[in-house]
Amino acid sequence: MDGRVLKSNDFLWKENQRLAEENALLQERLRKREDCSRELVKLQQKHQKVMAHNTLLLRQVADLKQQLKSRPKPAPAPFIKPAAAQKKHPKKPGRKAGHAAALRPAPAKIDVHQQVPLPIDEGGQVSCPRCQTQLSQVKHHRRVIEDIIPVRLWTTCFHTTSGWCPSCRKHIESRADEQPPAADLPHAQLGIHALTWAAVMRVCYRLPLRQITALFQQLGLKMSAAAITKQLRRMSQWLEGQYHRLKLSLRMAGVVHADETGLRINGRNGYIWTLTNADHTLYHVDRSRSGKVIGALLGKGFGSDGKGTLISDFYGAYQQFKGPQQKCLAHLLRELKDSAVARPELEGHAFFKKCKRLIKEMLKLKGQRQKLKQREYDQQVQLLEKRLTRLGQERWDDADADRLAARLRKYGGQLTTFLHKEEVDATNNAAERALRPMVVMRKITGGNRSEAGARAWAILASVMRTAQQQGRDVVATIQELLKAHWAGKEATLLTELLLPTILQNLS
Repeated sequence: MDGRVLKSNDFLWKENQRLAEENALLQERLRKREDCSRELVKLQQKHQKVMAHNTLLLRQVADLKQQLKSRPKPAPAPFIKPAAAQKKHPKKPGRKAGHAAALRPAPAKIDVHQQVPLPIDEGGQVSCPRCQTQLSQVKHHRRVIEDIIPVRLWTTCFHTTSGWCPSCRKHIESRADEQPPAADLPHAQLGIHALTWAAVMRVCYRLPLRQITALFQQLGLKMSAAAITKQLRRMSQWLEGQYHRLKLSLRMAGVVHADETGLRINGRNGYIWTLTNADHTLYHVDRSRSGKVIGALLGKGFGSDGKGTLISDFYGAYQQFKGPQQKCLAHLLRELKDSAVARPELEGHAFFKKCKRLIKEMLKLKGQRQKLKQREYDQQVQLLEKRLTRLGQERWDDADADRLAARLRKYGGQLTTFLHKEEVDATNNAAERALRPMVVMRKITGGNRSEAGARAWAILASVMRTAQQQGRDVVATIQELLKAHWAGKEATLLTELLLPTILQNLS
């Protein structure tokens, strides 16, 4: 075999080796491509499943959003006040352009005139205090300043004389008009001004006892919170006669508003009741919320002649009163609104629409009473009463509507008393306003620690609020009543109209 054949064989062998390696490489690539194809098919199948699941989830989300839109919004917690609706064109605060400014009144008198001169130069002319240059166009001004004189502690020692009276069979001691009843104490008693201001700060301004003691301490008068509590109880005992006169005045009144709210006394549940009219207010603390309480406060004679009218909400305890009544229409409107908020589908219910419209027409007719002739007014009242009767007698196939319709049937005649009596209001807002200070006080203090403390607050609050209603200075009124009681006199300051009313009723 020659060399050419060997070279050719060697070349073919190498070429065969190269082709075998290339074939193996291609086969490996083909295997990898087949593996990738199979993986791609798996990924495509998985992608299709994910897309189908995603489509299902999107459909469920859309359904949930639709359900949320149709579902009524949950009512907020009762202690959260709803936000006021924003008006498109809110009214600008303050008076309108062109109106006179509302300023504090000018002082009635000037106590001190103080001269504030500028420097005088050598020539006797007014000069500048900075550069000592003579001033021109000199003018004089009046700059009035109102200020409060710093308070200081004032101690008075009353030198009294006492002795035994054989006729009266008791010790008699002299006493000044502003001197509280004598008491043998190692320390000084509180004077009438300290007593009055402590009561006013506690009842009218609703300050905590420790803040009152801190304020008095800044003025130089040291006392404890327990001392203030004790003095408030003493003052309530001195003013208890005025409290009973207020009760008698309300029993003689033609119209009385009544309401009640909860009050915690030493950790136990109790209630604070209020009776009020245009000139008097009475607070009463009781453990019970039954009708016996309102019956005892008003007495058996109130409304028995048909003249006295009781205005209240729909609480059943007031139904034991047999005289004329007026139920609060604001409470009825509020319940219609709350029912519609809880169930939005009731907003368009026929009963709710008719009832709201009827109440608003009744209120509007009351406002037009002076403009209409008596005959025309009476005819419209009769028409409204007939509509009210029909509205209560119908059946509405709804639990809330039937419940409120039953209320119209039960209290029908007590919903229109204000249309027949001009002096009667359609709402019980007066009693709710009278209870508001007590609610704020309850929020601050959490309640009273004792029955005696709660009763003391009721007596003092009754006297002070009555003084405010009559436009009197509360501090001066309390001091005058205390002086009258200490002197053994009967003060008629807050019940001056009581005697004429009694005489009129007797006649």
